[in-house]
Amino acid sequence: METHIRSTKPDLAHTPTVADWANQNRQKLVLAVSALLVLILVVVGSVLIYNARSASAQQQFDAAMRTYESPVASQGPLPPGTKSFPTDAEKAKQAYGEFSVVADKYGMTSAGRNAKYMAGVTAAESGQTATAEKTLKEVASGWNGDTGSLANLALAHLYRQSGRDADAIEIYKHLSEKPTTVVPAGLAQMQLADLYEAENKPAEAKKIYAQLKDKDAKSAAGEMAAQKLTGAPVQ
Repeated sequence: METHIRSTKPDLAHTPTVADWANQNRQKLVLAVSALLVLILVVVGSVLIYNARSASAQQQFDAAMRTYESPVASQGPLPPGTKSFPTDAEKAKQAYGEFSVVADKYGMTSAGRNAKYMAGVTAAESGQTATAEKTLKEVASGWNGDTGSLANLALAHLYRQSGRDADAIEIYKHLSEKPTTVVPAGLAQMQLADLYEAENKPAEAKKIYAQLKDKDAKSAAGEMAAQKLTGAPVQ
């Protein structure tokens, strides 16, 4: 009996090629490429729009800062054409309006976040205590740690001016436990010690100074604490 052995060699004439697969799936390929191009255009467009908005926000923030840094009439004769204000409070009120516009319009940008912080600061300086507290609290609870810590520091200052020392103490302790680059623990502790001194609690203040002197002697806060302990004028 004759035995037939089936060849295991592939039939190259009928083997599917990449070209065959592409022809069979041409419509799917066109749709996939089109979707990818649309995605790329959306991403590039979003980046360009964000960069443009960021640049515009920074320009307006810088203009608001120039207002905030303008001199007041009491500083004496000024060069002709110099922008100035009758009082610090009026200057702060004008700057508050400008910062608020930037914060409301460009809140997702870095300049917009900084503008909201400055809106809180200038609201406090212009006597708008309730607005300042609300704005600074919103910044303090945001995701940006550095801006949040600055807002908390300003909020503590506002509380001290309002006679709410207990609230200020709570913030200083929080900042000491969770320091940031812009508000290190030593700064918060020095502010807390200063508050204790103002409350006529020298023992509490000296305790903080001693801790800073021992644990962080080479830092600016440690050096200031050492001077406080010796009674020498703080440089």
